[in-house]
Amino acid sequence: MKPHEFIAKIVPAAVEDMRRHGVPASLTIAQAILESNWGKSGLTQKANNLFGIKGTGPAGSITMPTVEYRGQTRYTTNAKFRKYHSWDESIEDHTRLILNGTRDNPKRYHGVLWADYKTAATEIWKGGYATDPGYPQKLISIIEKYDLDQYDRQGREEEEDMMKIETLTAEVKKLQEQVRLLTDQQSKQGKLVDKQESQIKKLQKTVDSLQKRHTYESVPVWAELGVEAALKAGVIQDKEGSYDFYRVITVLYRLGLLNNTK
Repeated sequence: MKPHEFIAKIVPAAVEDMRRHGVPASLTIAQAILESNWGKSGLTQKANNLFGIKGTGPAGSITMPTVEYRGQTRYTTNAKFRKYHSWDESIEDHTRLILNGTRDNPKRYHGVLWADYKTAATEIWKGGYATDPGYPQKLISIIEKYDLDQYDRQGREEEEDMMKIETLTAEVKKLQEQVRLLTDQQSKQGKLVDKQESQIKKLQKTVDSLQKRHTYESVPVWAELGVEAALKAGVIQDKEGSYDFYRVITVLYRLGLLNNTK
């Protein structure tokens, strides 16, 4: 699997987890790259474990050799790692680990939440995720080489826009109810009704403008394979679409539902 294909496969889940929980998408993707060696590691191949998380997973566990550090001393040992049924399940578990921490310290990894990628890379290491003293810099180098921070910005912008849309939509509904009540009153209040209607139109334009921001001018890199497959299969006629459109096409592609061409 080529690097851009690996990243494209992980981006949707990573961005969604950032929007919902605050785990930087860049950190999720970079850790998956580093821990799984672009999906080529034995642990990933045999157990769908992208992040080297130890213990017992939804599909059981597997014992594998692993490199650890005692200070600056590097050594190899065997450890029991979690098994998953899919990569998505592995990503979900990675997010849960960051949110819930460990029994002795539930907030162990909370320093990464909504943090910039450099802070997140350092905080995940400080929390004890890895013993390699060079772990933070390895993550930062991967993020910067492949511009993974763009997915953090994407997730933050979409979350902010969704919050604005919800707020403005609620305000529009409130004003519409006020207009309805005002129209039942005497005609002398007509001017006030007109003013309220004008405000509704302005707010609706703002909502529409925010919603348009979710339409891409070009196909995002993580959706390119799915869109091409959808075009060939005759499922869609052109490439233009919103974030949710591209996410659905990508999911269909990953499920193998777009393999039939015309």
